[in-house]
Amino acid sequence: MKAKNTICLWYDTAALDAATFYAETFPDSRVDAVFRAPSDYPSGKAGDVLTVQFMVLGIPCIGLNGGPVFTQSEAFSFQVATEDQAETDRYWNAIVGNGGQESACGWCKDRWGLSWQITPRVLSEAIASPDPEVAKRAFEAMMTMRKIDVAAIEAAVRG
Repeated sequence: MKAKNTICLWYDTAALDAATFYAETFPDSRVDAVFRAPSDYPSGKAGDVLTVQFMVLGIPCIGLNGGPVFTQSEAFSFQVATEDQAETDRYWNAIVGNGGQESACGWCKDRWGLSWQITPRVLSEAIASPDPEVAKRAFEAMMTMRKIDVAAIEAAVRG
């Protein structure tokens, strides 16, 4: 069944490169189709990659090579729930190590400017704790981090 809702991500010219990277990095991710421009257009030529249909972690997406007019911002991000430090490190290192950049509190950007939140489940659960002191300690620990340190969050939860 074809999805009724698809996320459209605007790239300058690198939608296929980005989709391929996501497919190689994340489970349940793949490149489904590549569509090329049937004729010349303002920012490209006939035969250039125009759109790419792909999945990221089971979410249907379209990458649009729309030129440099619009860029990514933190107003949109993929939040990836991780099970442990090894999975957190794997995704973080793949994104940052492939020309991306670190930010704060588990956020990073890939080389195309798309934002990612690499968020261990232990952090999400701690911040949602019904115990306000646990939530506060976990939140305050997170605020000091770039990549999330699972052991430090677990220590904050224990107090």
